[in-house]
Amino acid sequence: MASNTKNTKQTKREQSPGIAAGNNRAQAGSTRNYCFGCGRDNPEGLSLKFAFDAERNSFVCRFRLSRRHTGPPGHAHGGIIATILDEAMGKANRITQVTAVTKKMTVEYCRLVPLGKPLIAEGWQRGGSGRVHVNVAELRSAEGEILARSEGTFIAIDPQKMFRGHIKGR
Repeated sequence: MASNTKNTKQTKREQSPGIAAGNNRAQAGSTRNYCFGCGRDNPEGLSLKFAFDAERNSFVCRFRLSRRHTGPPGHAHGGIIATILDEAMGKANRITQVTAVTKKMTVEYCRLVPLGKPLIAEGWQRGGSGRVHVNVAELRSAEGEILARSEGTFIAIDPQKMFRGHIKGR
């Protein structure tokens, strides 16, 4: 499981009004969050914790990957990297208080991602119109080297309608 360092300190990474830095429970109205990327109720998931960086207008997560995320020896699996980037881009939708699902994403793997080392994932909005939102993300080493980057198209949805049968009490 990814072990997260504290990234919710009230310094430059203060929460902006209306932006939730935690997981998706408030938006979906559910009492439990089993999201593979950020769900604290999913013991098999990554348990990523993002914080809003008001200065950069982005969501940031600091974490480490363990041996269970192995792809090439000593390095992370490409699917895990894509999941982390998708999660970072998904969090960026909160900047405009939108709930959206991934329509498509591209990933550029720049360097092998080491296991057990401090990593930083950051996602922000690039643009969009109407229900379509375009977000980007980077996965970097603690020294700032870009290890992977992505761009994604997201479609805004009404979670109460889309997830009606999956939300408790609905």
